[in-house]
Amino acid sequence: MSWESELRKWLKGCTKLAVLGIGNPLRGDDAVGLEILRLLNGKVPHNVRLIESETTPENFIDEVERFKPSHVLLLDAASFKSKAGAVRLVPTESITGMAVSTHALPLSIFIEVIQKSVKAKVQLLGVQPKAVDFVEGLSPDVEKIAKDVAEALVTVLAKVCG
Repeated sequence: MSWESELRKWLKGCTKLAVLGIGNPLRGDDAVGLEILRLLNGKVPHNVRLIESETTPENFIDEVERFKPSHVLLLDAASFKSKAGAVRLVPTESITGMAVSTHALPLSIFIEVIQKSVKAKVQLLGVQPKAVDFVEGLSPDVEKIAKDVAEALVTVLAKVCG
């Protein structure tokens, strides 16, 4: 099953969706979640909130709680030992053992807080980075995938959340 099909299935019953772009803009492909979020800006239904959290999604817990989403989608670089640009929808229970971006606090703790406080469903849409060195900008492969993912998300969110 493709990640788009998995996402449509996961979003079934969605009333409000918070989408957090996560990553470090100074660490190459680690910024892929931020780039996807930027590409979604102005192209999502009214019940979708886009939140640019960079490396500290925990600083946005209050904003997510006030929005009261039924679903929270995290966009981030994730290393699942695949080729650069591979995309996966990762269930929250799989995140603890996965190398995910460069966060001040582990994503698993952020997810646990959101699940308990908002009772929202949470998933990670991860993109395999090519390099997370100290450099601005995405590698060409990951930049192309970011555009493809954003286009697919616009379509999926219009159908499921619109």
